[in-house]
Amino acid sequence: MARKIVVTSGKGGVGKSTVCANLGVYLSRLGFRVLLMDVDIGLNNLDVIMGLERQVIFDVTDVVSGKCRVRQAMIQDPNFPSLYLLPSAHTYSSSKITGEHIKNITDIVDHSFDYILIDCPAGVEAGFHRAVFPANEALIVVTPHLSSIRDADKVVGLLGEYQIESKGLVINRMRGDLLLSGEMMDIESIVKAMGVPLLGVIPEDDDVGKMSCDGRIMTDCESARAFTLLSENVHNGSKKIFDCTYKYRGLMGYLKRNIKKHC
Repeated sequence: MARKIVVTSGKGGVGKSTVCANLGVYLSRLGFRVLLMDVDIGLNNLDVIMGLERQVIFDVTDVVSGKCRVRQAMIQDPNFPSLYLLPSAHTYSSSKITGEHIKNITDIVDHSFDYILIDCPAGVEAGFHRAVFPANEALIVVTPHLSSIRDADKVVGLLGEYQIESKGLVINRMRGDLLLSGEMMDIESIVKAMGVPLLGVIPEDDDVGKMSCDGRIMTDCESARAFTLLSENVHNGSKKIFDCTYKYRGLMGYLKRNIKKHC
């Protein structure tokens, strides 16, 4: 049976879909069969992040309405053969799609995958509940900003209404230079505020930003090690956290911090 993990955040713009896409890639690189499900009806972009938007023929709404089978709507990633995407729809009345519909789909493909990652819409409205309903695990993505943490805390409370067996925290867009200079909320404070076990820290990385724009998953960028550790932590339950401050330590690191600060 597949592990069904909803990737959520509460606040939009924290890089949740990018984290979901990269986690899928790195789990597949570990040899697991992974399905990414985009259930952000109408505002979907997981297909764009993956660079698969031109291959979309059917989507999750076509599956729900009976226009096609689940397998017909799934897209195999040409670069990662064990990774598949079930895209969402650009235009559709999201009120017609319920959590039960999404659960029916996950039940159909349950034995075909090791992981089903569900990309959750921002906010805590109907789309959130639709995405969480079939999941048994949750990853909460935050950035080191108070507004993100406050919204994510609301999400953690709402997850208690569902059969979520485990929750993990991913801190995205952490800047090591600001962390060392005390200009950014530190990791310990974020974990304490959230009350959720830390599974990964992803550094601010321009290459990952470019990926979101041109649909290329970067496997040789600075954050590659961070996503590798995250995928290993998710699968093994390990606690290996990427140190985003490593290149800003020592004399050379001090110079890098000051150069970056004045750029």
